[in-house]
Amino acid sequence: MNKREYKLIKELLDEMRDIEGFPLGKDEDIIALSDPPYYTACPNPWIKDFIKEHGEPYNEETDDYHREPFAFDVTEGRNDPIYNAHPYHTKVPYKAIMRYILHYTEPGDIVFDGFCGTGMTGVAGQMCDDRRAIENLGYNVNPSGTIIDKNNKVISKAGIRYAILNELSPIASLITYHYNTPFDMKEFEKDAKCILAKVEKECSWMYETRHTIEGKPQYEQDIHGNRIPVVGRINFTVWSDVFVCPNCGGEVIFWNTAVDKIKKEVKNEFNCPQCNASVTKRNLDRAMETVYDNILEETIKRAKQVPVLINYSLEKHIGKKKRFEKAPDEEDLALIDKIDKRKPPYWFPSNAIPKGYNTDQPKISHGVYNVHHFYTKRNLWVLAALWNYIKENKNRRCQFWFSSSLTWCGRENRLHLGNYFGRGGGVITSLRGTWYIASLSVETNVLERFRLRVKSSQYSGKFQPYNTIKEVRSSTALSSYPAESIDYIFVDPPFGCNLMYSELNFVWESWLRVFTDNGPEAIINKIQRKDLREYQYLMELCFHEFYRILKPGRWMTIEFHNSQNSVWMAIQEALQRAGFVVADVGTLDKKRGSFKQVTSTTAVKQDLIITAYKPNGGLEKRFKLAAGTEGGVWEFVKEHLERLPKPIEKDGSLEVIAERQNFLLFDRMVAFHVQRGVIVPISAGDFYLGLRQRFPERDGMYFLPEQAVEYDRKRLTAKKVEQLSLTVHDEKSALQWLKQELNENPQTFQDIQPKFLQNLHKDKYEKLPELLEVLEQNFLKDEKGRWYIPDPGKQSDLEKLRERTLLREFEKYKEGKGRLREFRTEAVRAGFKKCWSERDYKTITVIAERLPPVILQEDSTLLMYYDNATTRGGDA
Repeated sequence: MNKREYKLIKELLDEMRDIEGFPLGKDEDIIALSDPPYYTACPNPWIKDFIKEHGEPYNEETDDYHREPFAFDVTEGRNDPIYNAHPYHTKVPYKAIMRYILHYTEPGDIVFDGFCGTGMTGVAGQMCDDRRAIENLGYNVNPSGTIIDKNNKVISKAGIRYAILNELSPIASLITYHYNTPFDMKEFEKDAKCILAKVEKECSWMYETRHTIEGKPQYEQDIHGNRIPVVGRINFTVWSDVFVCPNCGGEVIFWNTAVDKIKKEVKNEFNCPQCNASVTKRNLDRAMETVYDNILEETIKRAKQVPVLINYSLEKHIGKKKRFEKAPDEEDLALIDKIDKRKPPYWFPSNAIPKGYNTDQPKISHGVYNVHHFYTKRNLWVLAALWNYIKENKNRRCQFWFSSSLTWCGRENRLHLGNYFGRGGGVITSLRGTWYIASLSVETNVLERFRLRVKSSQYSGKFQPYNTIKEVRSSTALSSYPAESIDYIFVDPPFGCNLMYSELNFVWESWLRVFTDNGPEAIINKIQRKDLREYQYLMELCFHEFYRILKPGRWMTIEFHNSQNSVWMAIQEALQRAGFVVADVGTLDKKRGSFKQVTSTTAVKQDLIITAYKPNGGLEKRFKLAAGTEGGVWEFVKEHLERLPKPIEKDGSLEVIAERQNFLLFDRMVAFHVQRGVIVPISAGDFYLGLRQRFPERDGMYFLPEQAVEYDRKRLTAKKVEQLSLTVHDEKSALQWLKQELNENPQTFQDIQPKFLQNLHKDKYEKLPELLEVLEQNFLKDEKGRWYIPDPGKQSDLEKLRERTLLREFEKYKEGKGRLREFRTEAVRAGFKKCWSERDYKTITVIAERLPPVILQEDSTLLMYYDNATTRGGDA
């Protein structure tokens, strides 16, 4: 693909405008962002050309591809220059993705990522040609390029893997473009410093402050002997919320009153400086002020914040730079007022913030209704000047520099008190994962931030533009992609309501003037009227497209990071409906969590990795011939067993493979039939009997004969074999699993959750409560946040709490009509018990008749209440 032959023009945009995910913006802005043919900030019309040039057409007759699933748990840190070059809400370390790509592909294969984020899958594919990067993973590379692990097993061959990187968000796609495109570091540094020098000349006066000692201005003599003030450069300014005392109506400045400078912490209770009444932050009202916004040219109402602390440096103080702090004086306040009254001479975004799940807090708490309200006027002015000169500059890499620095320049930065008082690093914390303006907001020096980012936004790597092709569109509509053209898929999709990407990216995208079309955005968001069903539907559309474009017999890896059982089940259901078969669930430990993971006690620090495959053409053909017969059942099982991971020896123990258990094999077989519209010709009992007759069983797992021989050989040398965990299919089994898990070892929610989800195989009718709810109702937590099994003395209180919750759930069942398709069995048991004690036999029989018949047949407790209720006056 010769770059000079490709041009993105309005006529091409018109042809693609109806494609789902086409961005919102003017044509000229979309074209300005794009760099065809390898990057377009819209659906890329040259995807087919890229696949034709680099792809190998699938031929069932000659295809000999075979890979076992990558069944190892992966640990990769984020402390890497490439990873840290640009912040984003979530990002998978490219080194982790490299391991999967090397395992599943060969040089020249095409990898697809339909939720590419910042493009780490493309980086990983390109780094597969870097010997040093591969060796850093712990592999060896011989002179011929063959990659060998520490056990001398051949992994793959070194070489470029081509990547197609699709993303719904324009800002994420732009970051992807820059990450996967080479740049001249010296040229970029020269241009960045030139831009900084221009803005410094215009705007450095905005970050000047008089040096004072104990409130007294300091002076020095110039070369002529004149007495001149000593001026420092502001590093950051702390702004504090102002509240109103409910007792006297006086103003309470949070920094002055609530922060204990001696104990170095925020007080839970503090006294009003006017009336001395004891107050807390919760019972204070926020002070509001009415001001004239000269950008909107109208009066607005906003939360009152005042500058309370200036941290500044003197460039030459006793021969070296030194930091000082002071309370803002009259000159500092006058400088801020002077800037506020003026209008920046350059363009900047002032779009209204859209209604959203994440945008309520800054609107309600601080009156932030437009993009420019996220910045102080001083920082907005300097950012506008930088963006103006960057747009004039021909070096596109400066866009990456600008967007990577924006995170540190807004009012959402907060003061990290622990680091501040401890004089540690990271005094300023940028809050990502939600829009939130803290009570102690930090205004950074934009010029200093950009100066620091000149170095940190650089890295070296073997990158070429023609190795990847990037676009903006929804993964629900990949019609321009040929069927069976992709060799491997790695995706890190949005998971439920974890992150609202289109909302979080809005401020970033306002600078680009190209925005995400959130219509096909796969999230749970009440503002967008998307619930779990809508989310599952959108994910299913994406997986259907992934299934269509993936070559038969190939693999897809899905990273999952969500703490909700319901989202976990929705993802698996969507996968199965699309036709994929799940072969393994492992873990990916990214070591250092994202913002929400670090601050939330319920967040999961380890991500789960779902490994799924598209059945090959041979299986599909054999299955069609035997569809609806037992022969078709065993054709699938044989193929599926061949694709499941083999047990791995780790630290002397032989690990078990949950997917080789009989009930999971049955579930996968049923799903395979159902998704192809074929009647399941065998019952669970007959399946289990046939499984034992046809396939060797070892330690509760089933194998092909040759696999069993290999397992027996490993078992002889292993010190021990891990026991199969209990599977979680309803609330009762969840309790059993947790008691087994916590019996000897108290654990935090973050420790428990990944293992819980790996063993979760919920019955379709069961409304299983979230893990945290089960823990809170049945277990206790120690001072370290670890859950443990309560002693009998405390169990009674827990049972009362649990029973109240179950009865509330039962009341909901009483309100409805028709068949109960999803419910909590424990709630029904508790409700029947209460009704029995109150002689409310009719409610028992009414609810019982709404349950699936199989439940009454198999649950002796419910059947007992039902039978006895019908004989004592209930209507049968």
